[in-house]
This record gives sequence, C-alpha cells and structure tokens, in this order.
Amino acid sequence: MDAAEFRRRGKEMVDYVADYLENIEKRQVYPDVEPGYLRSLIPEEAPEEAESYEDVVKDIERVIMPGVTHWHSPYFYAYFPTANSFPSLLADMLCGAIGCIGFSWAASPACTELETVMLDWLGKMLKLPADFLAGTEGRGGGVIQGTASEATLIALLAARSKIIKLIQADHPDRSETDIISKLVAYSSDQFCATLGTTPSCAFDCITELGPICNAVEIWMHIDAAYAGSAFICPEFRPLLNGIEFADSFNFNPHKWLLVNFDCSAMWVKKRSDIIGAFKIEPLYLKHDHQESGNHSHWQIPLGRRFRSLKMWFVFRMYGLKGLQAYIRKHVGLAKEFESLVRADQRFEISADVVLGLVCFRLKGSNELNETLLKRINNARNIHLVPCQLAGKFVLRFAVCARTTESRHIQEAWCHISHLASELLQELPH
Repeated sequence: MDAAEFRRRGKEMVDYVADYLENIEKRQVYPDVEPGYLRSLIPEEAPEEAESYEDVVKDIERVIMPGVTHWHSPYFYAYFPTANSFPSLLADMLCGAIGCIGFSWAASPACTELETVMLDWLGKMLKLPADFLAGTEGRGGGVIQGTASEATLIALLAARSKIIKLIQADHPDRSETDIISKLVAYSSDQFCATLGTTPSCAFDCITELGPICNAVEIWMHIDAAYAGSAFICPEFRPLLNGIEFADSFNFNPHKWLLVNFDCSAMWVKKRSDIIGAFKIEPLYLKHDHQESGNHSHWQIPLGRRFRSLKMWFVFRMYGLKGLQAYIRKHVGLAKEFESLVRADQRFEISADVVLGLVCFRLKGSNELNETLLKRINNARNIHLVPCQLAGKFVLRFAVCARTTESRHIQEAWCHISHLASELLQELPH
C-alpha cells in the first residue's frame, strides 16, 4: 500500500468507523458465539502471498463483528464505561503515524513534554494540590500508565523501594531481603484506598485514612479509576477531599473522560520516589538532557506510545465545560433509571447512587436475581453484569456509552420489568 492508496483507504475506513458508531444500536449488543468460533473462519496459517485490502475489509463483518461485544452501544450497561470520542480516535491515528517510542526526552521531546503538561492540565481540572503538579519547578508530577492496575503496582513498588532505603539509611547492616520479608501492605477487600469501588461505586473515607497513614509514614495510594473523571465537576469534587494526604493518586480518563483506551492518569507528590524505584540508564539511553524527563523511569516497560495526543485533542475540542456536561448527563441518566427502579415495589436499590452506576435487585432470593440476570443477558437486548453486596446477588446498571439517551434508559427498564414479570409469574403462589 502506497501513500495514494492509503489516502483512499483511510477515508473509506473513517466512513466505516463513523457508520459503525452511528448505527451501533442496531447491532445486537452481546455476541451470540461460542468459544473458539473464530478459528474455523480463517486459515490455519498466515498467507504466503499478499492479499488485497478489499479481501481484508470484507472479513471484518464476516469474522470480527460476529464476536464483538459492542461496548459503545447505548444498550451496553455492564462493567464501567470505556471512553470513546471522535477527537480521540483522530489523535490515536496521529499517534500511530508518528510512531515514536517515547522512553526518554531525547527519544521524542514532544511526547515527553506534552504528557507532562497534559497531566498538569488534568490535575488542575481536578483541583489537585500543587504538590502533585510538575509545573516548571514542582517535585511532583503526572504520568500516563496503561491501566489502574498498573498504577497500583507502580505505587506499591515505589513505596517498597522508598521504605527499604529509609530503613537501610538507619540500619546499613540490614539486607534488602531481610527488610522485604518484614514489610506489610495494608488493604481492604478492594485492595487500596478507593474512591468509587468497582462493585458499587462506594467511597472510602480518605479524610480519616490519610492522617493515620501520614502519622506512621505509610504510603497512601488512592485509586479512583472510574469516579475520578467526575471530580472535574465542582459538585463532585468534595468526593476527592483528603487527597492532600496521599502519596500517589490514579484515575482512568479512558473510562469516563472521552479519551480512548489506554490512558490511566497517575500523579505522585515526589517523583523522585517513583523514579528511584525504576531508574535504569544503560549507555545507549543516555543523552544530553537527562534531567528533562524520562518517563520510562515511571513505569515497568521501557517503551511508551504518544498517548497524551488523545488528551490534548479531547481537552481542546470539548473544553472543561463540555466534559463537565458529559459527566452530568450520565449521572442524570443513572438517576432516571434509579427513579424507575424505586417506583416499582418489586425491586430495591442496593447501594447509594452517587454517579453513573445503579445497583438494584428484585426483592427476594439470590437465585431469583441470578435467573433474572441470565434471562436479561440471554435475550441480548441489553447487557448487564452482577456484583455481590453483603452476601446479596445484585445487578449493576452502569451508564456507559457516549450516545446513551433517556429513551435508551426507558427501553432498558421496560425490558427488565417485562422479564421480571414473566419470571415472577412462573413462581409458585
């Protein structure tokens, strides 16, 4: 494929993507395939001779789409949202074209510098304490990780490295192995201090946990993977109170801030703590501007993509007000669904509805609710997943897609209500 064909095919692919997203609600939200469906649809080995672009594109609908769960369908209410927007898609295209491996400032100055500035922009949107911002002279700063799980692991390893150095400074005779064998990490059943847990979007009391951690010099990492996006709205910012006590903080713009996966934002108060845990500098990576920022020292992999382009495009083309309006719309839709549930005496709300997640269930046994969920998902009109709260089997309804409107919420509730009626009629009276 030369540049001329790429121009033509690129326009065709943009049309395909736009058509896919515009008409996504016409597709069945959850695939009707069995494990291993794909292998029989394609050859056992890669072709020896080149195939045409037309042949490849034809196979998208034949091979790929039958097995796709359509996360951006307005009938997808499972898990949590994964972000999607046209500005972000275009930025990802540019990222792929530039194709740099931004492990150091010298490897691609724009890649390193834009990421630092975008994390400062986002930190200011959240009104993070100045300690977390890089600025031009700050000791903290932000970095893009792949996922919240990666950020948590990075924080854990950085905390371990820091305490080992502190102990060895006072006790030079103690070995690293001996110290590690006695270290303890404190967690709840959600792992770390959490703002917006996965099962029910519950919030730990950071203002109580923080001073305790600070008093005994425990590294406190806060995970707000889903809920963090909402903190750009003044009415939800109090949920982040206590952030001043944290050593590191993370949330996923790729969940609810219109920046496509992957883009997990992480901040630390002292970047020297995280760099100290991961810094390696073989001769071939050294350059004349070593102090200008090497993000490879903030992560486990060496290489990294130019992911901050997505943030730059989205922040500029939506603006803070546009992003706030998006969050508020989703919260409003969740509240609408909550009111529909509360109006039906057969159902109960299982957890406070704070943001875009509604946890609900039929009044009755776990088995009854398991059967209801199975029927909902087998019908494939909408897609939900469950959670367990205080021993009860609970259905989760998360507002996910960018294109979800009130009519989709109403349709989803009518469908759930109808299936519940059928199920309850089958029960012995």
